[in-house]
Amino acid sequence: MAETSETTGAGELSSRPRKSSWRYIGPGIVVAATGVGAGDLVATLIAGSKFGYTLMWAAVIGCLVKISLAEAVGRWHLATGRTLFDGWRTLGGWTTGYFAVYVVVWGFVYGATAMSSSALPVVALFPDGPGLKTWAIITGLIGLVFVWFNQYAVFEKVMTVLIGVMFVVVVYVAIRVAPDIGASFAGLLPVLPDGSLIYTLGLIGGVGGTITMAAYGYWVNAKGWSNTAWMKVMRIDNRAAYITTGIFVVAMLVVGAELLHSSQIALTSGDRGLVDLGKVLEDRFGTGTAKLFLIGFFATSFSSLIGVWHGVSLMFADFVERFRGGRGGADVERAGSETVGRQERSVPFRAYLLWLTFPPMTLLWLDEPFGLVIGYGVLGAFFMPFLALTLIWLLNSSRTPREWRNGWLSNGMLGAAGLLFVVLCVQQVRELPW
Repeated sequence: MAETSETTGAGELSSRPRKSSWRYIGPGIVVAATGVGAGDLVATLIAGSKFGYTLMWAAVIGCLVKISLAEAVGRWHLATGRTLFDGWRTLGGWTTGYFAVYVVVWGFVYGATAMSSSALPVVALFPDGPGLKTWAIITGLIGLVFVWFNQYAVFEKVMTVLIGVMFVVVVYVAIRVAPDIGASFAGLLPVLPDGSLIYTLGLIGGVGGTITMAAYGYWVNAKGWSNTAWMKVMRIDNRAAYITTGIFVVAMLVVGAELLHSSQIALTSGDRGLVDLGKVLEDRFGTGTAKLFLIGFFATSFSSLIGVWHGVSLMFADFVERFRGGRGGADVERAGSETVGRQERSVPFRAYLLWLTFPPMTLLWLDEPFGLVIGYGVLGAFFMPFLALTLIWLLNSSRTPREWRNGWLSNGMLGAAGLLFVVLCVQQVRELPW
């Protein structure tokens, strides 16, 4: 499609109206790559190993739910010119309190989890090298240095490469195990086998569903999309990204169904399950396929690490800027790439980067304290219901220009997502080691 655009004096694309084009896709790829972690892929594998292709329909619905949520986040940023946290502030001080506690506790525990997850495949690839803790620290420091010294444009390119590696490897493995096409299509019919409810809810709500969905609007602004002229481009970007995520989920279900279900092989829950799968692939297809899979495992984990290091640090910088009594209310300037560029160099952004990297290293040597596990679990469980329900609130109110408010479809999808995440929240809190 031909594109008519003008450039600024710096050679960057201006934010004037233009037709949508596939070549602008980027922020959606970033949010999808960040949201899909190793633990999500293991949960999908286990669902496939237990129920075969039966829950394929849940993966498709999950993809639609994520498209609706991310579209709502992007629409808020473009229609109002305000950041998501700025919108939350208008709902009352309780949102600021929740986010402040959440972002501190969650970042502390997640930092250790992300570093360990990125280190696991490296240790499996180089068993005679340094141990898990050493590699975890190395991956954390690489993420810190990369995000500290690079701005969004470079960050997006690296994330695109990582998600390309993820895509090729996961789809290759799924093809290698020879999927049953007939059973795959049969799995699109909604069926709930005995004992499958929690796995079904997890498939719909789990993969790609994290705080990084809220960061999508910040990445949209970082791309230079700052007004409603970019709305159609944003929607194409978002759909392409979550369709890619849907393909990941389907591919991992195929691997679980064909490789594990028929052989009754059980995986370790959590990130270590992918190391188990690597061993299964080595026994079945040889060392080359196993090593290729471990490279894809690393791309999955490391993309989540640097995605959080960048995206959540941007949200924290925005939070601090508004908490200090900066821009607010009707005086907020329209968010754009210049704003994000300034925040990427700000003290709060870099302070949160350091918080994600260094304090969590202590957890690599210690079992996570009981109270911290409980706090992390509760705060994390509440975030996705918080996101879905506050988006419904914001996008049906006068805070959003009338033409960009929710229609019946958006309200239905966000309402269903909110209900789903409330159920998952209750289940997750019940399963905590009280």
